[in-house]
Amino acid sequence: MIYYIIAVIVIALDQMTKWLVVQRMYLGESIPIIEGFLSITSHRNRGAAFGILQGQMWLFFIITIIVVVGIVYYLQKQVKYPGTGVAFGLILGGAIGNFIDRLVKGEVVDFIDVDIVNYDFPIFNVADSALVIGVILLMLFTLKEEQMKKGEA
Repeated sequence: MIYYIIAVIVIALDQMTKWLVVQRMYLGESIPIIEGFLSITSHRNRGAAFGILQGQMWLFFIITIIVVVGIVYYLQKQVKYPGTGVAFGLILGGAIGNFIDRLVKGEVVDFIDVDIVNYDFPIFNVADSALVIGVILLMLFTLKEEQMKKGEA
């Protein structure tokens, strides 16, 4: 149950922050937060990460539905390691957050704009952050689980 609560929190934060950006900023407007490093920039994306597959909404719908069904199925089973459940909760929330945008707006609202040593990282949002953090945690916890299984053998 806690893993679904994590997903709901991610979805709520994601949708709330996107709503604020849409309501209070015009498209392309940028507000520096940490000069030369972090800005809030109103941006729209009709593709996936880094703007790939622009306009392929049907593909995103299919992939998201498969991912959501797979995660819910996994979470319905007994989750042996809480870390894995947390990772899946983050991934679930992130996937649904961007799915809502695609379904309602036909595009995803992005706004977190980071410059890292003169590299302008692609603009992203809370859902994207949850997805990336969830995938990284899933990899780390999977490795940890494998080490624990080897130690038991």
